[in-house]
Amino acid sequence: MILEIDFNSEEALYLQLCNQIIMGIASSRFREGDSLPSVRQLADSIGINMHTVNKAYTVLKQEGYVKVDRRRGAVIAIDVDRIQTLAELRKELQVILAKGSCKNISKEEIFALMEEIYEEYESE
Repeated sequence: MILEIDFNSEEALYLQLCNQIIMGIASSRFREGDSLPSVRQLADSIGINMHTVNKAYTVLKQEGYVKVDRRRGAVIAIDVDRIQTLAELRKELQVILAKGSCKNISKEEIFALMEEIYEEYESE
């Protein structure tokens, strides 16, 4: 499992881990049923505190991306309700699009950016 953590970023390490795993799911690097490394293994391989990894796994579980199995540990389980996810995405996109509008970014530029991002998921 290759996760890229930027220790110089202002973004919290646990959020970087969460985002890397979510992006891995979106790009099909991680699939339904795949086991994630144990908290200790991942912490050791990245060189971070076990509590940071545990917090990332807890957030991913709360958001419906993983489930915890006593025998297998954290497992990719995308069981998020689609309607709920769409509603959450709508709220997030409203803010992102408002920021873009304030900076005079056109609808066409937004669509081109979205297309570019989706192509990255499809090519991996």
